[in-house]
Amino acid sequence: MSSTAHGARARARTEVTAAIKDEARSQLAAEGAAKLSLRAVARALGMVSSGLYRYFPSRDDLLTALIIDAYDSLGETAEQAHAAAAAADEGPVRRWSAVCEAVRAWAIERPHEYALVYGSPVPGYTAPESTVPAASRVGLVLIGILRDAHRGPGVTEPPLPAELRPEADRMTADLAPDLPPEAVTALVAACAQLGGLIGFELFGQFNRVVEDREQFFRHAVTRLAHGVGLMDPQ
Repeated sequence: MSSTAHGARARARTEVTAAIKDEARSQLAAEGAAKLSLRAVARALGMVSSGLYRYFPSRDDLLTALIIDAYDSLGETAEQAHAAAAAADEGPVRRWSAVCEAVRAWAIERPHEYALVYGSPVPGYTAPESTVPAASRVGLVLIGILRDAHRGPGVTEPPLPAELRPEADRMTADLAPDLPPEAVTALVAACAQLGGLIGFELFGQFNRVVEDREQFFRHAVTRLAHGVGLMDPQ
């Protein structure tokens, strides 16, 4: 086969794969991840099911591809927000807030993809190890902000109860061995709270409670930054 023909086939495969994912995302928005169906995707695209299976052998394979794409898109958004804040010579608290605000904006723009990766588990689906690198990207940005602060000014050490020390040491060894367990434990809690803030807003729990959600979120994530020990040098 000539290189030209091979390239054309590769481009065609890329285009069909993208079309399948786009239609699957439309189904996520309309029906939710639990009802994602390869047959329905194939029907919407005018394909026979056997043709679609050449691209994604099962629903789980398609879900995994969508999950990795969502995590990568969110991770890239967080990385770009941090890079912009760093280029502007912002302090660690503002860098943290900029990343959190970018994550929130992404979630508001793409709520069904956010729900896919941070919402209720999809019945019968277990995410494979291949999703881990993409899923780690936002967390690595936040760890990097904390690590930079520990290398210079702008950090305090959060308190850590003695009874939590063994678990704190374990998490630190797994996530960021170069950081104090106090900081890593606070970071894990802050990431969970960040997810809660965004999830409450997306899924309606702030209705009739919080009106100015942007200002509320900015205040809350600044408090989270202080909770992990970040301080802007004065």
